[in-house]
Amino acid sequence: MSDLTLAAAQTIVATALATAREHALKPLGVVVYDARGALKAVAVEDGSSLRRAEVAMGKANGCLALGVGGRVLHKRAEEQAYFVAAASHLVGPAAMVPVPGGVLIRDGDRIIGAIGISGDTSDNDELCAVAGIEAAGFIAQTGA
Repeated sequence: MSDLTLAAAQTIVATALATAREHALKPLGVVVYDARGALKAVAVEDGSSLRRAEVAMGKANGCLALGVGGRVLHKRAEEQAYFVAAASHLVGPAAMVPVPGGVLIRDGDRIIGAIGISGDTSDNDELCAVAGIEAAGFIAQTGA
């Protein structure tokens, strides 16, 4: 088992962005946090719309705060809107964006971080996140 290193976070970001370019997706913002919520890496592509990094932060932060993937957060937001609203308030200024594109990074049974991606559809954001996590040798937990 390992902690999420800067080198691994950079691999995740680089692969996520390369995957986006391979699929001709819109410009992305990518954020990687370690398990304690410390920012490890961030990148925003040229031409990205405003606040993509902040939305990506909210996706990753929500996953870390509740220990589930973005798809679970999205389902809970639909089924338990009051809970997600309350949790979002408690999470604080880092916010919580409960949609796909937020993915937990696991090393075996242990959560070692989370990635958030924003810029294209949520499904495409998640596709890039999973590619990055797997390229770094970790397990992606989307909540699917």
